[in-house]
Amino acid sequence: GYPFALFQRYFLFQKETYLIHLYNMFTGLSIAYFNFGMQFFHSLLCVLIQFLILRLMGRTITAVFTTFFFQMTYLMAGYYFTATEHYDIKWTMPHCVLTLKLIGLAIDYYDGGKDVEFLTPEQQRFAVRGVPTLLEVSGFSYFYGAFMVGPQFSMTDYQKLARGEMTDVQGQRPNSFVPALKRLSLGLLFLVTYTLSSLYISDEYLISDEYMEKPFWFRCGYILIWGKIILYKYVTCWLVTEGVCILVGLGYNGKDQSGKPLWDACANMKVWLYETTPLFTGTIASFNINTNAWVARYIFKRLKFLGNKLLSQALALFFLAIWHGLHSGYLVCFQMELLIVIVERQVINLVRDSPPLSALASITALRPIFYVLQQANHWMFMGYSLVPFCLFTWDKWMKVYKSIYFLGHVLFLTLLLVLPYIRRLIVPRKEKLKKAE
Repeated sequence: GYPFALFQRYFLFQKETYLIHLYNMFTGLSIAYFNFGMQFFHSLLCVLIQFLILRLMGRTITAVFTTFFFQMTYLMAGYYFTATEHYDIKWTMPHCVLTLKLIGLAIDYYDGGKDVEFLTPEQQRFAVRGVPTLLEVSGFSYFYGAFMVGPQFSMTDYQKLARGEMTDVQGQRPNSFVPALKRLSLGLLFLVTYTLSSLYISDEYLISDEYMEKPFWFRCGYILIWGKIILYKYVTCWLVTEGVCILVGLGYNGKDQSGKPLWDACANMKVWLYETTPLFTGTIASFNINTNAWVARYIFKRLKFLGNKLLSQALALFFLAIWHGLHSGYLVCFQMELLIVIVERQVINLVRDSPPLSALASITALRPIFYVLQQANHWMFMGYSLVPFCLFTWDKWMKVYKSIYFLGHVLFLTLLLVLPYIRRLIVPRKEKLKKAE
């Protein structure tokens, strides 16, 4: 994408918008054809049908539900007919990114027909007020910097890009060359790390007889290290594609309080947080940011009418699981994520509200020890959760879980049941009353 971005940056900046749309459409289609041959028609068909839905059904809830049903059904059918027991690069990989993009477009278009007072500030920002043309929808869908693996971005941001407004100095090309190069360099660093590590750490070893014959402590330690390394392939892709988006200007995110331009609008990774956080919620907040933000904006927050935050969160994670694919491993992974997050929040609240635990946690000399223990626990059970995500099928991930006696499920289900009773014992009643007030 970098050659395409350089051409757009130097030859198409602030040109007629239809030229921008044509350029993005043809470059994206060329990427699709190069990688998947005639199977590129799957994405083209869905884009055309989405345009017809917007035009024929207008800004209606019917258009939103029709979009959701059609795009998700098409994606699920693609998963079903192309499924294997391995991770394959096929047309469904970029299509899952496109599916979210088109569903988000339908919802933003629907919001664009509402009065401002009925929209949240976030909805006002993303609402599509005009009527997108077929060329505009195509350019938005096939933008070369995000077609294959993301990141997600809105139609409103794409329209600003096409008008030449995504720049830190109006009327001039964005000063984004250095920020883009930094993300590319960081992505290449993770690529080298993953490539070298994969010589010794692999998915296949997890289900090998040699792994099964190792002692329990080794099997757990391997999952800890494997879970850390295996995600670097995703980190690499997102950092490299983010650099493309920054280079062309799509990554522009306004300026901070000191007037320094921000280039993180398309960031899918907060690398420092990802590498240093000892919390599961910290990893979630730093990993696949734009997809998580999309799910929060269009699924989780739209389920507010249910009146139950936990139920909304569970349904959002269920959507994420089936969006990833039809393998059982995805459901198990996101179920485990929900369980761990619930328990982690309970533990954090317990330490905060219990004077003895709070005093212990505040001892400066002990903090490095606590941090190391937290990190070991964090990455052990992050890897544990990723086992079904990466191994896909029941027979494979079940084999690994049996080898470590379902340690994660046993531990976190036990904590879920026991923590409320521990809280009753060590949290003073006045703290409970204060919290209730």
